[in-house]
Amino acid sequence: MFKATDTAKPEVFKREASLAEKNYVIQKNDLLTINVFTNKGERIIDPNPELSNPNLAANNVQAPQFNYLVELNGIVKFPVIGEIKVEGLTLRQAEEVTQKEYSKYFKESFTLINFVNKRVTVLGAPGGLVLPLTNQNITVIEVLAMARGLSKDAKADQIKLIRGEHVYQLDFSTIEGYRQSNLLVEPGDIIYVEPIRRPFAEGLQDNFIVVSLVVSLTTLLVLIRSLK
Repeated sequence: MFKATDTAKPEVFKREASLAEKNYVIQKNDLLTINVFTNKGERIIDPNPELSNPNLAANNVQAPQFNYLVELNGIVKFPVIGEIKVEGLTLRQAEEVTQKEYSKYFKESFTLINFVNKRVTVLGAPGGLVLPLTNQNITVIEVLAMARGLSKDAKADQIKLIRGEHVYQLDFSTIEGYRQSNLLVEPGDIIYVEPIRRPFAEGLQDNFIVVSLVVSLTTLLVLIRSLK
């Protein structure tokens, strides 16, 4: 049965999720927002039409947010610069590409691009993955399947669901545990799958690297001496 636990701090997982987010690449059907500024921080592309309608700001009215869809061909259409191929790029890479395009129209401009999609992050044994939620009824096990499933290096009875400030312990090692732990995920959830530690194997791998380095250096020294 799933249960809340105080043994793990949510902020630790949130930091890891933030790192994974930076490596997330743009996919088809992603929704993006874009803002373009001068090097002094003045907005020059205003997709939220605050510039074209100053009464919004004056009256403290929230302007509508414009989102831009990545089409099935991996292309998104932004204001002024038009169609840009962004599929497969990280946010930072997409910002660099669009910044280059906007520089043709505006001097010393820079862009900020963000995701709008509802997403869930999977950490631990599957690696740092950010997965878009394609519908509202996706369960934990479905998210794990999207993350290539539970490998032999994963502890099926040590899965954590981090939701806000709460951490829930899930157990997928038994049928009963699966029935009680297979919750519906919510946008922003973090799923952590504890990996199985193998100190002996990891130690061998580290030692192998050291030995290989020593052998390489020894070979290099012998070669240098033979050339003298």
